Amino acid sequence: MQKEETFYNLTAEAACKSLDSTSKGLSSSQAERRLHEYGLNELQGHKGVSPFKIFIEQFTSPLVWILIGAFIVSLVLQEHIDAIVIAIIIIVNAALGFFQEYRAEKSIEALKRMTSPKAKVLRNGKEMKIESKYVVPGDILILETGDKIPADARLLEEHTFQTAEGPLTGESVPVSKSINVLQGKTALGDRKNMVFASTVVTKGRATAIVTHTAMKTEIGKIAKLISEQKQEMTPLQKKLRTLGKYMTIAVILIAVVVFFAGLIGGETASVMLLTAIALAVAAIPEGLPAVITISLAIGVQRMVKKNSLVRKLPSVETLGSVTIICSDKTGTLTHNEMTITSMWMNGKSVGVSGSGYAPNGMFTVDGKKVKGDEFGPLLRIGTLCNDAHVAKKGNKWEVFGDPTEAALVVSARKAKIEQKMLNAQRERLDEIPFSSERKMMTTIHKVGKKKVSYTKGAPDIVIELCDRILLNGKVIRLTRAKKKEILQQNELYASKALRVLGFAYNDSFKTTKASEKGMIFVGLQAMIDPPRHEAKAAITRCHKAGMRVIMITGDHLTTAEAIARELGITGKAVTGHDIDDMKNLGAKIKEIGIFARVNPEHKLQIVNALKKKGHIVAMTGDGVNDAPALKRADIGVAMGISGTDVAKEASDMILTDDNFTSIVNAVEEGRGIFDNIRKFINYLLSSNLGEITVILCAALIGLPLPLTAIQILWVNLVTDGLPATALSLDPHSEGIMEKPPRNPKENILSKTVTKDIIIFGVLMGFAVLVLFWLYQDSSLMKAQTIAFTSLVLFELVRLQTIRMKYNVGMFSNKPLVWAVIGSIILHLGTIYTPAAAWFKTEPLALIDWGVMIVASVVLYVVYRVVMWVWQKFSK
Repeated sequence: MQKEETFYNLTAEAACKSLDSTSKGLSSSQAERRLHEYGLNELQGHKGVSPFKIFIEQFTSPLVWILIGAFIVSLVLQEHIDAIVIAIIIIVNAALGFFQEYRAEKSIEALKRMTSPKAKVLRNGKEMKIESKYVVPGDILILETGDKIPADARLLEEHTFQTAEGPLTGESVPVSKSINVLQGKTALGDRKNMVFASTVVTKGRATAIVTHTAMKTEIGKIAKLISEQKQEMTPLQKKLRTLGKYMTIAVILIAVVVFFAGLIGGETASVMLLTAIALAVAAIPEGLPAVITISLAIGVQRMVKKNSLVRKLPSVETLGSVTIICSDKTGTLTHNEMTITSMWMNGKSVGVSGSGYAPNGMFTVDGKKVKGDEFGPLLRIGTLCNDAHVAKKGNKWEVFGDPTEAALVVSARKAKIEQKMLNAQRERLDEIPFSSERKMMTTIHKVGKKKVSYTKGAPDIVIELCDRILLNGKVIRLTRAKKKEILQQNELYASKALRVLGFAYNDSFKTTKASEKGMIFVGLQAMIDPPRHEAKAAITRCHKAGMRVIMITGDHLTTAEAIARELGITGKAVTGHDIDDMKNLGAKIKEIGIFARVNPEHKLQIVNALKKKGHIVAMTGDGVNDAPALKRADIGVAMGISGTDVAKEASDMILTDDNFTSIVNAVEEGRGIFDNIRKFINYLLSSNLGEITVILCAALIGLPLPLTAIQILWVNLVTDGLPATALSLDPHSEGIMEKPPRNPKENILSKTVTKDIIIFGVLMGFAVLVLFWLYQDSSLMKAQTIAFTSLVLFELVRLQTIRMKYNVGMFSNKPLVWAVIGSIILHLGTIYTPAAAWFKTEPLALIDWGVMIVASVVLYVVYRVVMWVWQKFSK
């Protein structure tokens, strides 16, 4: 086992001693022994679910068992057509389920792709390149700009060394490293003397001793957290399973009662078995799984047009139940692009508009637009004392180098100062690089015939090296009062979570070392990773819709609070340390709106605490550090552009435009889809109850079967299925996003909907039975044809009564109009074509159609009267 020591609390020498290594590295024999002891430096996946197991699971539903039973009985009784149709239903449902669920878990594979393929190490005192999987604890890593770090390690030496840890910690800017010992327990993002597997070196060089490999690294811990998160059933799946259980019990009870009632009445066992099968087939909405899958798939297509790509179909409905959105800050609520927002020069505080790396924006003083030329000296220093550059690639601006330096290049371009031209005019001769100890950087340039140095760095450090100041084009003495004014301005910017840099120059020095003495102070530039301008409106919309937004970030508390204030996110702000100190996070989570400096385990704790309180949680994020919480949340939402592969694979939904607004649009779509699912379940179950009523009553009063099994299957799958599917395209109700989220515990069939289904279903069953009884003197086949056809017509009446409750116009859904027309045409085909022999029907006269249409009107009127009476007396 690898040691769980806090190496950041040890000196470099103590870390080497603890790992039984030296600054010259391991010998080949030591490395081989450790490889055998610790294993390869690779992330371990878990075995995926086999396709066979997924296929078998499609037959675990009680509803499917009844269909299989009906299939076997039909075969025994040699009802081959019924058996074939039932078999087709079973296979189609299984295939739909299989292809929907057969998704290989790729989170661990994506993590593996992130790991470095090669590593430079010291072995036997010599530098060598090895595959990163052979790196072991105690190895000495040699790290340079651009390297992807292969394992967690303690720094031994460093020279202006920085790493990009954003995907792991949520830190929006590269982290400057040092070899200094840290005291006490330290958050992951503050471990300045450590480097971590899968992060990238952005600047400088260093040597480090490997402390942890494979699953013991920070990214390995995330991999373990991902693999441990079990995929829970969505609210819709839970509700449908409950519905299935109740329906199964009801079907079995009714079939048994009818079977024995018939035997007591003198019917043969074979006739009663056929009746029982017809009842079972009538009670099961065979088309329901297919209709739900198709409905959700249609919802997915709608959402793609709104920049939301849903990876798991049931998640579409879950979105409608979301009560809390936990959002990562960096790259989700903000751009993940450092931007200069304020400057100080000539005694004025200057506002800089625009966000991100696009050079669009203007300068303002006291709200009034001013020309950028006035601040040319400050902007030019930021451009010249700079190793980064920005280039446009397609519609996006890309940064090459440090994002902080890139922000300075962009602010200058807003004043029409071009970096390339300026560098050509003022050739760089020398430089004193930035270091975490010096906290500043200086470059020396040839300007005309003399040398000029340009310096940027921490304002308090730079100002102490200045004795003069450039004020309105004149160089004057830097007084104590002016220093105080500048430092107060620096503190004001810092209190707003802005990162501030001071700028100075020197045009009278002889040696490079002397260039940083007696400098002329010019001004300040302050930057932040700004919030997305559209995110504030989206958060306001969330509040109106009864949803709470919580910010979760690995960034600093002051930065998180500043962004939250600007976006309108309310609540207490706490850090990861605070979470560790809490005995019961769940008891306090209602008051907290901002979590800062958190690690992946904290994010999981937050999601778990919210879920225990009964919330349906959506978690947005883009980094590797977000993946475990994305997978644990009810809805994991990854960013499509800036998101890592790991985050995408752990998510249920991907925002293709990285826009927080898109998740709010997706929630609206989810709410609308649930309404439409409830509509077609109401429609299908009303129809099924009508079928059960007519068959049950006929059996109890000694009438022949009004409907055959194949007729019932046809109605359930085709003449019901087409309109039910088209219902999923019904427009959303007005004000759907001004209501609170639906109670997650609310059944898919509320008491009101259940009562409605029972009333219409029973009335429809009696109406069909009356028509069947009236026509039985003609012939059994004609009476069954009347029952079969009237059932189809009555169900179309039902369709409109449901839609009226949602204030939806009769012709507002064109696909539904065409589905109804299609259902009628297909039904006519079962009566007036050779297919009639299969369905055991005979042609109907015009007078028969007239009788059924009148019966439809009567059914509608009676239903409305009964509902009015019920509502009046139930108040």
